Amino acid sequence: MNFTYSLHKINHRNDLMFDASGYSLFKFGDTSWAEKMANALFDGFVKEYGSVLLNQKEIVLLASPYCSIPTASNFLCYFFRKRLNEFLYMNKRDACLNSKIHRKQTYVEDYGNLDYKQRIDLISNDSYYIDREFVEGKFCIFLDDIKITGSHEFTINKILKEYNVSGRFVFVYFAELANKLIHPSIENYYNYYAVKSPEDIVSIMRSSVFKFNTRIVKYILLMKDIDFMFVIQRVESKQKRELFDLAISNNYHKIMEYKKNLQKLNNLLWQLTYKKDNGKVLAHQSLPLV
Repeated sequence: MNFTYSLHKINHRNDLMFDASGYSLFKFGDTSWAEKMANALFDGFVKEYGSVLLNQKEIVLLASPYCSIPTASNFLCYFFRKRLNEFLYMNKRDACLNSKIHRKQTYVEDYGNLDYKQRIDLISNDSYYIDREFVEGKFCIFLDDIKITGSHEFTINKILKEYNVSGRFVFVYFAELANKLIHPSIENYYNYYAVKSPEDIVSIMRSSVFKFNTRIVKYILLMKDIDFMFVIQRVESKQKRELFDLAISNNYHKIMEYKKNLQKLNNLLWQLTYKKDNGKVLAHQSLPLV
């Protein structure tokens, strides 16, 4: 049993059945919109496939692949999982299982502007890992926020084939581009719908519901000098530290396009530590990024 479900179908660029502004905020770390979208997605999915869920012995829920920094869809997956487990509990079923598709590489290209071939060419250079023994023979739900060209689905199916995984696979999306005459770059139209300036980034990061994801980390590290400093000088110290820690955990210090701003951030963290210690031996040293 392999099938695809999407809550919203995009047939016209400006005729949407979902809040484009909220979707954009979600893509840049507003988890309140991740929760709203997950609730709507689960309600739609369970209405159509609730009986199918209840016929499964073991359900595994997987979000889009990532290395160390979660994608926005992982927060969508978090809230979807809560609703799914509540549904299973109410029907006296076991909770769903969690798994992850690991990926090794990253890229600086703006994925939302690429067509199908460009997307496939880009992600084909990546390497992935899935725990075959864990997901083998189970009912697997692969969840993502939007389906534009189908490259994500193609990649997942390729991974499953390479690892010789058998089971029942369902691809679930909040939205899907149904009109193939619309260029895939429409994805970035939605991604940046409510994010136009450094001020917008600061506003999102100051929210109590903000969580870093891959998109906003990469976006900040690629900013021009003046925009980068505008953002960094207006967010909390703990967010500066978290941004730095996440970036190096994904090996962004090895990527030329990110090095400059990451070094600036490193220097700023050193200065903050120096002021805090007020002349004491420093625990943090500013070192050039390799």
